Amino acid sequence: MYKRIKEIRRALGLNQIEFAARLGLSQSTLAMIEVGRRSFSDKHIKLICSEFHVNEEWLRGGPGEMFVTTCYDREFIDVFEQLLPETQELLVTIAKELLETQERLLKSHHAD
Repeated sequence: MYKRIKEIRRALGLNQIEFAARLGLSQSTLAMIEVGRRSFSDKHIKLICSEFHVNEEWLRGGPGEMFVTTCYDREFIDVFEQLLPETQELLVTIAKELLETQERLLKSHHAD
């Protein structure tokens, strides 16, 4: 299971600091987990699965796909793959801007 955590992090393109921060862990704790020198709880497994849309069955034992997909995921990917590379790049830029806007809105909502 420890190796699969590293696989997830790499598949997401995150370094240890970024991945650990999203889980509320220190980078050194994550590093020890990835090499099997530190255990982690069911709470951390659930958090990884929730935060990164990871298939819990895959994380715990290996069968299945790494990430959980929905019908919307598949539909989005199908549409995305039909776009020209320039349009794909524009869509990714727009999606990142939407995500930043959402985060700002959520932060301001929580500040109220």
